[in-house]
Amino acid sequence: MTAVRRARVDDAPVLARLLWDFNTEFDTETDDADVLTARFDRLLRLDEIVAVLAEDAAEPVGFALVSLRPAIWFDGPVSQLEELYVVPERRDRGIGTQLLELSRRLVRELGSPEMHINVDEVDEDTRRFYERHGFVTIEEGVDYRMLCYVGPTA
Repeated sequence: MTAVRRARVDDAPVLARLLWDFNTEFDTETDDADVLTARFDRLLRLDEIVAVLAEDAAEPVGFALVSLRPAIWFDGPVSQLEELYVVPERRDRGIGTQLLELSRRLVRELGSPEMHINVDEVDEDTRRFYERHGFVTIEEGVDYRMLCYVGPTA
């Protein structure tokens, strides 16, 4: 049985390893797990960060990471699902849904009325997953895609 809970600071090494696995699985450039551990250790101490860990018999099988930021258009913060990962051999068993549901509940309790997620357009399986959970890519009746641009601060 898979248990899903809010991650603690002492879970930083586990979350770092899962993120490293996620990035290497999809050939995404990543820092070493020890660098990611230090970052998770710092982030998990912040009130505006929510991490959720899925474990099966104490073995980590997935995680989600959400950040909260102030928003002018809501009384509460907007939440951004930064990462959601389930190890390959445990996919299609509802673990991703458990991670997403607990993440949504926790940020709702923190006052967030809306969650944002960036998904690669070509990643149809992931898009279907989020659409099944009520996420949409555009406003109804609008004939355009919202694009996410990334750039340096200097």
